[in-house]
Amino acid sequence: MAERFGYISRVQSFSACHRLHSVHLSDEENRSVYGKCNNPNGHGHNYKVEVTVRAKIDPLTGMVMNLTDLKRCIEEVIMDPLDHKNLDRDVPYFSKVVSTTENVAVYIWDHMVKVLPPNVLYEIKIHETDKNIVMYRGE
Repeated sequence: MAERFGYISRVQSFSACHRLHSVHLSDEENRSVYGKCNNPNGHGHNYKVEVTVRAKIDPLTGMVMNLTDLKRCIEEVIMDPLDHKNLDRDVPYFSKVVSTTENVAVYIWDHMVKVLPPNVLYEIKIHETDKNIVMYRGE
């Protein structure tokens, strides 16, 4: 029987606040680049994250990966450190990295690859709003 590959995704929502502000830009440049998202008091989002893995479908279990294991990894990497947090103040990674959704996707990817089996993480997709979606595939 030929090897068959499959993809599974798990969706998880979390809430967090942040301020888009780069230490490499002046206050005026930050206001110009980030607009209202540079508000000194920050702003919040109800993010929706899709974690997609790709692997051979196990001929014995019929699964790409046990969803219970994927859920545990998401809890550890996304929910525990990010949910109901101020990304800039509560997550050390963002003390030096602007907390754009692109960089949140990179953060999640870099931490998910450490807890998932090797070479199975396919994509991180984050819905920041209904209209703004970021995808990252580790490239």
